[in-house]
Amino acid sequence: LLLSSCVSGIQMLSVQPDTKPKGCAGCNRKIKDRYLLKALDKYWHEDCLKCACCDCRLGEVGSTLYTKANLILCRRDYLRLFGVTGNCAACSKLIPAFEMVMRAKDNVYHLDCFACQLCNQRFCVGDKFFLKNNMILCQTDYEEGLMKEGYAPQVR
Repeated sequence: LLLSSCVSGIQMLSVQPDTKPKGCAGCNRKIKDRYLLKALDKYWHEDCLKCACCDCRLGEVGSTLYTKANLILCRRDYLRLFGVTGNCAACSKLIPAFEMVMRAKDNVYHLDCFACQLCNQRFCVGDKFFLKNNMILCQTDYEEGLMKEGYAPQVR
């Protein structure tokens, strides 16, 4: 979905009173505020580092920004403009590029669709799940399926 070269970190730094003021990459004026942002190896006023589409202050919406085609963008606008949409492997409906997803091998799922496809149990962080014949299964249903096939899973 994302080209890693398009993602950059944003750091908020305190301006040290005894240092020479740095120039802002956005407006070219000296940064005399209490805080400044460092991104793309440049320094910025908090008001000057904004998304080219929605004008949100990037220092407030997260610790990353996205660049492509000489645009500086927030995550949502980057994905909306340049992300790849696809279909959910469970429900087959379209997944918008900006939506959070779950992945299992080559399959992509809506967060709400990432559940056992036999008993509909939702998975929590740390739960085991199994991918069998392109179906997501909880451990119980997976092991029951193996028993029906005539062999028991190895216990680790």
